[in-house]
Amino acid sequence: MAVQISTRSLTDYPYSIKDVHISDPFILADEKTGLYYTYVQFVDPKRFPDLVEKEACFYVLSSPDLVHWSVPKVCFRKGSFWADKDYWAPELHVWKGRYYLISSFRADGKMRGCQCLVADSPEGPFTPVGDGPVTPAGWQCLDGTLYVDRDGAPWMVFCHEWMQVYDGQICAIPLKDDLSQAIGDPVILFRASDAPWRGNNAADAGLVTDGPFLHHLPGGELIMLWSSFSERGGYTVGYARSLSGLITGPWQQEPIPLYALDGGHAMLFYSFGGQLMMSLHCPNTHEKKRILLFEMEESAHSLAIINEVTGNWYHAAGGSATNWRYHTPWDENYSFRLDPRFSR
Repeated sequence: MAVQISTRSLTDYPYSIKDVHISDPFILADEKTGLYYTYVQFVDPKRFPDLVEKEACFYVLSSPDLVHWSVPKVCFRKGSFWADKDYWAPELHVWKGRYYLISSFRADGKMRGCQCLVADSPEGPFTPVGDGPVTPAGWQCLDGTLYVDRDGAPWMVFCHEWMQVYDGQICAIPLKDDLSQAIGDPVILFRASDAPWRGNNAADAGLVTDGPFLHHLPGGELIMLWSSFSERGGYTVGYARSLSGLITGPWQQEPIPLYALDGGHAMLFYSFGGQLMMSLHCPNTHEKKRILLFEMEESAHSLAIINEVTGNWYHAAGGSATNWRYHTPWDENYSFRLDPRFSR
């Protein structure tokens, strides 16, 4: 029986998931606090005019149920930090008992790179780890994510951007235990052109790789979600599997994408009820980006969508779905297969 979450606003969580303007939504279900967290580098100036910062920063939002979200709160300010541009795709990972915010950063005259910030709370304040990016010097990189291998060693998996190499790469580099710097050479795992679903129509502008995210299926198989553009031009999520079970691969691309309706940069997490969920933004038009939240089905060798539960598909789906989406508000309560709220 589905669990209903009322759309009635909660005093401390007045921001509906249908209204959260966000790129590359990464959601952490934090057992310590019993809340979900996500991070943005901007706020809606019409909704929150008093929260707009003059210099680069990150904001944190929290939720008890994935439907109602808190007012954004600054959790990292640039200060003396080296980068003042981009601040793309922030992800929060728990490592060695602390909270690490991983993002892409850039400054004038410097390549974009991925670096970690750390805090003792998911709400910050976060401080930089190390003296600069862990991605290779001279490489244009973005969308770093943390992966911990079978031996408990951390890696940064990231994109070597198409703007520098044309056929975008997804790479991995081993990290020092405190995530402050690389301790080995980068390994190219695969290229955008390896995916059969990646469209040739987008090739004139370069072949994009975005948003890697690692996940172990129930049988232990290692898969990676990532994004590019499909034949009809829509932002698309596919996944690949490591044939060796190791981060170094070789990687085999799944021929059919998970989602191809102009939404992407997906990640997976388990709700407090134990349901595997996928989040992504859609459509891939900045001012219209919203969270799509899916209940997922996983087996020993596959991953599939069960249902989109947040209502954003009704008005936010893009690409080939533009003419099929609904244009009237969805006022029903949200239905989850398993209760997403934390219970002690």
